[in-house]
Amino acid sequence: MKNENRTCQECGRRLTGRSDKKFCTDMCRNTHNNRISAFRNNTMRAINHTLRKNRHILAQLCPAEKIRVTRNSLTDFNFSYFTHVRQTPRGNTCFFVYDLGYRELANGNILIIRDWPRL
Repeated sequence: MKNENRTCQECGRRLTGRSDKKFCTDMCRNTHNNRISAFRNNTMRAINHTLRKNRHILAQLCPAEKIRVTRNSLTDFNFSYFTHVRQTPRGNTCFFVYDLGYRELANGNILIIRDWPRL
């Protein structure tokens, strides 16, 4: 028995063709899937934007291999976002934003370091 009341999950138009068809066109299928994944994509986009901004701030402050700066010079920096963490041989924790890292020093200053790619 055929169910003639099948409708597109996106636009609601009547469906014809295969019995397991869910959408009337590729455009409806794409629109539906994009809407479902929009929250996840927007969240990732916001996180990537923050990571790029953090890296840009570190890159501007550290043109050489390493530099010490005051915490106040990182006014727009978001310390909650970094890509990975490493321990130094002395046991200090360095937080990295891609290839640029930082760690807090005992006097409250920040040491910014470049992690040159190992080829």
